[in-house]
Amino acid sequence: MIDDGSLTERKPAADLSEADLLALLRAGDDEAFEELIRRHGPQMLAVIRRYLPEESDAQDALQEALLSVFKAIERFQGDSSLATWLHRIAVNAALMRLRTRRRRPEKPIEDLLPHFSDDGHRTEPRADWSVRPDDAAQNAELRGIVRTAIDELPESYRTILLLRDIEERSTEEVADLLELSLANVKTRLHRARQALRELLDRRLGESGRPGEMMR
Repeated sequence: MIDDGSLTERKPAADLSEADLLALLRAGDDEAFEELIRRHGPQMLAVIRRYLPEESDAQDALQEALLSVFKAIERFQGDSSLATWLHRIAVNAALMRLRTRRRRPEKPIEDLLPHFSDDGHRTEPRADWSVRPDDAAQNAELRGIVRTAIDELPESYRTILLLRDIEERSTEEVADLLELSLANVKTRLHRARQALRELLDRRLGESGRPGEMMR
């Protein structure tokens, strides 16, 4: 740990261990906070952008998240890694921003759902790929396609999908965070998954080589 003596003899901020960085943060050291932003700010912003695609909203939420970190750092007990704690603060800041800003008109989710003929058959065939969309997200070559498809979901559906399937929050926690009923969350999650699968079917079908992409 950092010695309680002169801070001028410490290591450069970039060389500090997480434990030493935390000790300085709790002591209110400005340079340590700048180092925290340098190390973790880009990832926090990336997390926030999942929920807030507009850059001005994302930047505002990041500033709010960093202010929350500054206020709460003394209470951080180390039960999780610093990165995990910052991640949750970033998500909470994004959700808070979503709640307080003026809601924008959403594209109807029905426009993204699969279509069926009168006899119950799909009007468009599924793309020939074997893994589920949530598995595909683990494939580096497909990550950009999945990210783009998720971004196309209406905000109220995208947020639930991100919290439930990407953040792996429980249905109950998602309902509490968004102040929705469990039934509402389950219905929107089901439709968001359907729409995401449909979007990925279209993209992978258009790629001309879905089999190669999935290997």
